[in-house]
Amino acid sequence: MNAQLNTLCFLKIDVGASVSLAVFDSVKAGFPSPAGDFMDAQIDLVKLLVPRPSSTFLMRVSGDSMTGVGIFDRCIIVVDRSVKARDGHICVCYMDGEFTVKRIRKENGKWVLYAENPKYPKIVPDEESNFFVWGTVTYALNEIVK
Repeated sequence: MNAQLNTLCFLKIDVGASVSLAVFDSVKAGFPSPAGDFMDAQIDLVKLLVPRPSSTFLMRVSGDSMTGVGIFDRCIIVVDRSVKARDGHICVCYMDGEFTVKRIRKENGKWVLYAENPKYPKIVPDEESNFFVWGTVTYALNEIVK
């Protein structure tokens, strides 16, 4: 496998599940807020992450080419195939039999794939490549504490 491509593995989504958690209106990343003790509402994580179950997939990432945008090795990404890919989106692309996650840019009328890690060069699919944008990444889920 090309070293700059990520390995992606599909995960099953149980859309019948519902997980509602308390949500705070906001949490400051600077100084603590005296209003931090007040919860705003409840949020259903499945509805938030998977608004369109028939077109949404979970994939586990293997590799470090997207660390600059918080997509790390073993991260789970939420990919929605119904979201139209646009210049600058982070997408899952299929290229020559493999999936990869990259930022896509339109250059000279063609998609070019960019890693978010400076040690990887851009990928320019050529005329002979079996290439297409498979879906758009909507969320990245990372474990912070192990």
